[in-house]
Formats: sequence, C-alpha cells, structure tokens
Amino acid sequence: MKPEHSKKIVAPAIIAGIFICYYLCFLVVCLCIPVPTPLKLLFGIMPLALMGVTIFVLVERIQEIISGEEDDLSQY
Repeated sequence: MKPEHSKKIVAPAIIAGIFICYYLCFLVVCLCIPVPTPLKLLFGIMPLALMGVTIFVLVERIQEIISGEEDDLSQY
C-alpha cells in the first residue's frame, strides 16, 4: 500500500471507530435497563446491526481508496 493511501485511510477509520464505540455504549445501556428480555434483545440487535454496517462501509471505503476511486463525484 502506498504511503499516501494510508494517510487517506486514517480519517474514515477514526470516524468508524467513534461510531462503533457509540453503538457499543448504546448496546451496554440497552442491556442494562430494566425491561423484559425480549425488548432487551430487540434493542440490542439494532446497535449490533449498525456496527456491522459501519464496518462494511469502512471496508468498502478502504477498497475505494486503494483502487484509486477517491472521489465519488467523478462518476457523475
């Protein structure tokens, strides 16, 4: 990987890390509130799904940066 690519990957990785930490905190809060277990599971699945989507989007963005498609506006 080229050095200029690693510099462009840092910002999306940091933002994704912040989102994942937020969703993880939300998950812990959802599991700690005193509600019936089915509701805990329902509210716990949402942050897990959002973490998965965040990781998926991060991987796609890293692949775009490495392949040279850094500016999505050039496609339009």
